[in-house]
Amino acid sequence: MKKSRVCELLKIEYPIFQGAMARIADASLASAVSEAGGLGIITGAAPTEWVREQIQKTKKLTDKPFGVNIMLMSENAEEIAELVCEEGVAVVTTGAGSPGKYMEKWKAHGIKVIPVVASVALAKRMEKAGADAIIAEGTESGGHVGQLTTMALVPQVVDAVEVPVIAAGGIGDGRGVAASFMLGAEGIQVGTRFLVAKECTIHQNYKDKVLKANDIDTEVTGRPTGHPVRVLRNKLARTYLKLEKEGASVEELEKLGAGALKKAVVDGDVDNGSLMSGQIAGLINKEETCKEMIEELFNEANELFGKFGGNHE
Repeated sequence: MKKSRVCELLKIEYPIFQGAMARIADASLASAVSEAGGLGIITGAAPTEWVREQIQKTKKLTDKPFGVNIMLMSENAEEIAELVCEEGVAVVTTGAGSPGKYMEKWKAHGIKVIPVVASVALAKRMEKAGADAIIAEGTESGGHVGQLTTMALVPQVVDAVEVPVIAAGGIGDGRGVAASFMLGAEGIQVGTRFLVAKECTIHQNYKDKVLKANDIDTEVTGRPTGHPVRVLRNKLARTYLKLEKEGASVEELEKLGAGALKKAVVDGDVDNGSLMSGQIAGLINKEETCKEMIEELFNEANELFGKFGGNHE
């Protein structure tokens, strides 16, 4: 189960990426995931100097590979693109745009480039641009989402590209891991389950909301803005959806959401904060270390492969 092209490509033990959650994916979480044998990822959706600080902290906490995620439409994307070269980051994952113009420089610095996609067309474009692998993320995921489900998207992307595909969205236990590999993926990306990792530094109130969530507790807000986001249902989400239904302007909606993620992550305001979470939240019922989570995910998956036809190596 642990042997795949993804492991060979990135020199990691387990083919699992930690999702690059804005304001959440810091040195504490990324280093713990990498130390446990996966690929920890630092969010680049932050001021450049903060990202530099987190990279340097992670280097002190682990000597294993880790990555940085770059939202290519962000104002400081060019600065972060330069920073990963300066700091010798092993892997860059990208979203919200094409990494084409940075590809030559990143490759010259030995950086593996792995874009996140929500469609087959984008996956093909990214492979043509030089991507080393593709993260195919379904709409079940938390945060910014596309339209296709993981079950529908992953096998179509696998059929469309030659590079390894990492499945993302709705993966929270060993069954999700096994299913992803059966769909043709060679790795997985997990976000929501890591929210309740002991090394995750979000406010305990946020963690408790994830732990108490059930299967229908997420909503997608922001479709009129062109940037839909999946969150746990709360006062903010209900107000946001009501304004959407009433035809509020993009400006009004953006004003309502301004600073909402900080309120959740830092302040623990679970009423007015943006509680980004995937649909898998209903399966999550305990806090563990990243090491415990990763080992449990792959042990469960291997048990399933053993039960239904042998260990998936």
